Amino acid sequence: MLDYLLDGLSMLGYLLGWRRAEQAEKVHSFFRGRLEGIGRESVPVEERGRLGWGRRIRTVFISDLHLGARSCRAELLLSFLRQHEPETLYLVGDVIDGWRLKRSWHWPKLHDEILSTILAMARRGCRVVYITGNHDDFLRPFCGKKASGVEVVDSIIHETADGRRFLVMHGDQLDDVIRSAPWLARLGDIAYDTMTALDVLYNGFAKFFGLKHRSIAAWSKSRVKRVVNFISSFETELAKMASLQEADGVVCGHIHHATIRALGDISYINTGDWVESCTAILENSRGELELLRFSRRGALQFDEGALIQRVGQNVASSGASM
Repeated sequence: MLDYLLDGLSMLGYLLGWRRAEQAEKVHSFFRGRLEGIGRESVPVEERGRLGWGRRIRTVFISDLHLGARSCRAELLLSFLRQHEPETLYLVGDVIDGWRLKRSWHWPKLHDEILSTILAMARRGCRVVYITGNHDDFLRPFCGKKASGVEVVDSIIHETADGRRFLVMHGDQLDDVIRSAPWLARLGDIAYDTMTALDVLYNGFAKFFGLKHRSIAAWSKSRVKRVVNFISSFETELAKMASLQEADGVVCGHIHHATIRALGDISYINTGDWVESCTAILENSRGELELLRFSRRGALQFDEGALIQRVGQNVASSGASM
């Protein structure tokens, strides 16, 4: 039942440089122990009410969890997952961070809890769709397979409750740097790691002194013209891809820049990440899509105007962004 996913995770062992069969088997065994825990709820039934479980929602889109990276905001992510019971959960790429695990192994208990919670959601009847990204591209050979209720795909079309069609993909496929110079992308990833390490250091002090959490990485990116131009080009290319698929919009991740906005007739939606912004896209029973930031106080809506109302209507001009 778990074979496809476990084979993919064994492949991760090879990517990590553990090329001998017995070493890859260690990785296989490591994840088997976690995945076989799918039958056990990560939180007892009697505890769910106290934790706020049970908010029914039609669809949740989250991306760039980066499990295996020290910068993953695992505590907030686990809290978010426990407080929502979607009919469909889209994991829009970069869920398990193979790039960072290759550089140094880091897999704390909270990351275990997140993985087992997602798999337990699938067991309870939630449709879980895992869309591969560049950091978890070791799973791409298994696209089209299904294991333990989790579908692995490279992209998919989602239809909202009000009939609109959205192309859902991570977005790295349209990143020129990754396509033409993968070595430069990995170098940039190391630089980003350094920036997020500074985030962790700063916010450790901020928490101790009761100051507000801030993301140095997000602040820096928002002020670098070349990055802003890259984001604009990335958004345009994704919108073109959605148009070619005859979709009304696109939901993606990859660039860690949460936003809902109109690009001509196409609704461009980026889920953000769980490293810098802790954001998610939620669809309610009417088909409205909402961008939320999750904090220790719970989900905070960016902007009440940031809703896609119905088929054929552009995103509100006051659409939220990070």
